[in-house]
Amino acid sequence: MGETVAGIVANPASGRDIRRLVAQASVFPTAEKANMVQRLLAAFAVTGLDRALVSTDLGGISAAVLRALGRGGSWPKVDFCEDDALTGTAADTTNAVRRMVEAGAGVIVVLGGDGTARVAAAACEDVPLLALSTGTNNAFPQMRESTVAGLAAGLIATGQIDPDLVTHRVSVLEVVTKARREIALVDVCVSLSRHIGARALWDPSSLTELYCTFAEPDGIGLSSVPGQLCPSPRSSPDGVALQLGPVGETPYVVHAPIAPGLVRPVGVRGWGLLRPGVRVELAAAGGVIALDGERELELKTGESAFVELKPDGPWVVDVRAAMAEAARKGLLRTETEPGKERRR
Repeated sequence: MGETVAGIVANPASGRDIRRLVAQASVFPTAEKANMVQRLLAAFAVTGLDRALVSTDLGGISAAVLRALGRGGSWPKVDFCEDDALTGTAADTTNAVRRMVEAGAGVIVVLGGDGTARVAAAACEDVPLLALSTGTNNAFPQMRESTVAGLAAGLIATGQIDPDLVTHRVSVLEVVTKARREIALVDVCVSLSRHIGARALWDPSSLTELYCTFAEPDGIGLSSVPGQLCPSPRSSPDGVALQLGPVGETPYVVHAPIAPGLVRPVGVRGWGLLRPGVRVELAAAGGVIALDGERELELKTGESAFVELKPDGPWVVDVRAAMAEAARKGLLRTETEPGKERRR
């Protein structure tokens, strides 16, 4: 086996949108993101990983990691993705992930929210993705201690755990317009808003259609709406589709946690299954399409778009399954010599 490589992408802008102001959403400061990267690196070292590729940023995360690297420590070799000019946009994540794929990364760990995970998923090809939550809305990323996540990722990247045993492929929603093709990991929503604006969706009164890859009763974000009406587990090949409308004009109203600290009534006209491979025309002419809770696509009057549920999304690491496999194989333990008493 050649050099073993894992990637780490940390988004400095995650958790900083308008929902922090209107919903008291949590904030992951730069220092904590940098600490999480360092905990990942420490865990990588325990697994015997040779090399870690770390994204660079304008927010101070990579700079803090570089300073810590200068102080020494038991880390694998650390290289920074410095070949692409930083833009302060999602392109930085895309470029970093592509560099990691080209370098032969066996796994890529992403620190961010749903939006960061979505961008990484579009660029990671077949490299397993482990998304850790440091954003505002976090329906897709996992709330995991980064040390444990680092152990799971490192064991996969070094080949000590077969990724086929501890990863699974998730569905995505593909949205196609005349000019663009984008994916969403959790939900696609149509809004009557005319402009992208501050991107984050925090007022559901203008929403007309909602499509979700899964819907969990304890979820956060727009997928929590079907989670209370027609729950659909992540393991299901089907998604859900909802028709929305103003409260007072619909037969159903769901009081949904559309963001941390923000529970809003959402009017629902009806719902049904969203089958894989079926293209659905969106009635979004002259409106905005939101991907994973962020207004992303503006449509001109008369411009059409469609959404399709596709089963060929990214491979996602199941940390619990990976650590269970590590325990089964005894990868993180050593045996003492028979007859020798252990020191306490």
